[in-house]
Amino acid sequence: MTTFVKRVLILILVFSGQIILGQKLGGDPAFTVRGFIYDSELQKPVSNANIEVNGGAYTTTNGAGEFRIKVKFGDELVIKHKDFETVYYTIKNRERIRVEVRPYRYSNKAKIKDEPDIAFNSLIDSALLYKKTDLEKSIQFVTDALTESRSGKENAEVYETLGDIYLHWNQYDIAVTNYRISLQSINSNDVQLKLGQAYALNKNYQESISVYQSIPKEGLSNWQKVILYEGLGDTNFSIKEFDEALDNYKIGLDIATEHLIKPKVTDLNSKIAQTYDAQGKQDAAEGFYESSLNLASQENEKRALEEKVKVADFKNKKSDFTDEIELRKEAINDIKDIELDSVIGIESALTVQKQNYKIGNAYYLKKDYDNAITYLEKSIEEANTKNDLVVEKDAKRKLSEVYSSAGDYNKALDTYKEYTELVEALYVKKEQEIVRAAKLSRDISNQQNRITSLETDRQLSQSKYQLTTERNKRQQLVIYSLIGGLILLLVTAYFMYKYIKQQRLANNLLALKSLRSQMNPHFIFNALNSVNSFIASSDERTANKYLSDFSFLMRAVLENSEEDFIPLEKELELLQLYTKLEHFRFQDKFDYQITVHEDVNVSAYQIPPMLLQPYIENAVWHGLRYKTEKGKLEITVAKKSSSEITITITDDGIGRARSKASKTDNQKKHNSKGMSNIKKRVSILNNMYKDKVDVFIDDYQTEGDTGTQVVVTLKKD
Repeated sequence: MTTFVKRVLILILVFSGQIILGQKLGGDPAFTVRGFIYDSELQKPVSNANIEVNGGAYTTTNGAGEFRIKVKFGDELVIKHKDFETVYYTIKNRERIRVEVRPYRYSNKAKIKDEPDIAFNSLIDSALLYKKTDLEKSIQFVTDALTESRSGKENAEVYETLGDIYLHWNQYDIAVTNYRISLQSINSNDVQLKLGQAYALNKNYQESISVYQSIPKEGLSNWQKVILYEGLGDTNFSIKEFDEALDNYKIGLDIATEHLIKPKVTDLNSKIAQTYDAQGKQDAAEGFYESSLNLASQENEKRALEEKVKVADFKNKKSDFTDEIELRKEAINDIKDIELDSVIGIESALTVQKQNYKIGNAYYLKKDYDNAITYLEKSIEEANTKNDLVVEKDAKRKLSEVYSSAGDYNKALDTYKEYTELVEALYVKKEQEIVRAAKLSRDISNQQNRITSLETDRQLSQSKYQLTTERNKRQQLVIYSLIGGLILLLVTAYFMYKYIKQQRLANNLLALKSLRSQMNPHFIFNALNSVNSFIASSDERTANKYLSDFSFLMRAVLENSEEDFIPLEKELELLQLYTKLEHFRFQDKFDYQITVHEDVNVSAYQIPPMLLQPYIENAVWHGLRYKTEKGKLEITVAKKSSSEITITITDDGIGRARSKASKTDNQKKHNSKGMSNIKKRVSILNNMYKDKVDVFIDDYQTEGDTGTQVVVTLKKD
């Protein structure tokens, strides 16, 4: 196929892709245009030229005369420099711009034209075009661009583009790798800023700060300076260094305000407000939120909507529910307007169902139960229509609480049953998402391996070409081939190791979810039997109190069921409530005591949720319940060493041997399965978190009712 035909095909692909993408994104106009300024008289690029957009974005050309700037179709570029007349250019397409200028002594004006459609440029532009919509196609264009690369500059652009793609798809570690490869070819301030952001998103916070601080500020445009200080502020905020975050945000805000970079003025006002809020300085936060809300309303509908929702969240934290409700109702109208032109995914915070849910919650907190029910039902209906199981689940749970608070216990119970069914459906969906995520990770690893292989092959081909002009070409060819093969083997081994590690982690997570999904119905079934038995034998008022405590316990258990570890303090609170409920039913069978030694800092330890409850359940149901006289249950938290504590569960019940002898075959199988699940959970968690939990079970005493003693040892993080 001739080069001309190839270029025509590439043009068709790019043009059709732009049309499809425009339809899919609902006409979102923002994109980055690249350009080059060249002095035709001196025949050299023009550095330090000022490029400004009528919307406020600003940058300068680098030493190679190149620039990048965020624009929309119809924006006017204003290009200024002391050596030539001011140039004006209206953005008509996404093509790169070439500006040829001449000194003042020449009367004719500058020439502006789209750059020739070089295959490499077209492939890079196509990769960026599909970046947000089609990962596989985007990476394929990058791969093709790598084969067309003929210089270090183009190589750097390939790996920068690849980093941009992986950053968008949340593959932050691979994005870091590609940005670093890009910087090995050419040191670029833009890529350094992106590397700092990728490090922060990958939670390499110190590396992120180090990169940002290493960038020489004198070589940055005003836009880049704002991005630098904003990035530093974001990283400081992530590690809770709020004073440093405020300092950096305010420096960035001063630069953005001075140079009329309006979008960043809005963003930084919002982030300063968020930081003050995190410090508990709500009065200061409110002032900046008002500024960001006013500024956002002057930009575009979507930006104004984002800020409106953020301010509504702030009003909720301040318990200013009236203003919160008003803002969210306005947000719903704005969302409906935006949805006429574009699709908003269910993962976005800007959905009607989420806003209706939060309005319902605000009315609930105001004790306006009728309005709360209305908006929660709207949220459920909208979430069901859009298959948003997470919001539908949360709204069902909240609706059950509202019915309960309003005194309609039948509806509360019915709604709670629907909520539990949604939880099970959500488990299935999450498991499917884990499988898809594992497949995506595997595909990305394969594609990255292919690109690495292509780069190695390309370098090897260049080496072969150079070696043909030297005397010992055969010997050197063998050496370079072996080195290239070794590098390829090491890179392949690295990605294979990484893939296996990710697959093992995914398998462990699936196993944990499966075990938890088996434990929760078991626990709920036993607890419901307790509720049923108690209601049958007690008066209505006491039964309602018991059911209220049970509902709180169920809600807490289900909320914690997604976590591998929760704070020990929270687990002890749940155990206190669970043991209280069991004692309430079997008051004549046992007394209990929960003791936490004073030298134990429970907030410093984490524990798998629902780890201790089955042992307490066994102590009550299979030991203490069958004693002839009143027994005792003791739960003691004591310090074992500077980094370890023990949680001891002791009962003086009939003991494991007598309990086992008195069980039916079905009961033995049921209890064995429950204990087996706990052992499997502990084994998987210890494999993932390096032997953090240890469980030892023995008889409590040797004579009479032998009882049982369970000792759980926890290690500090």
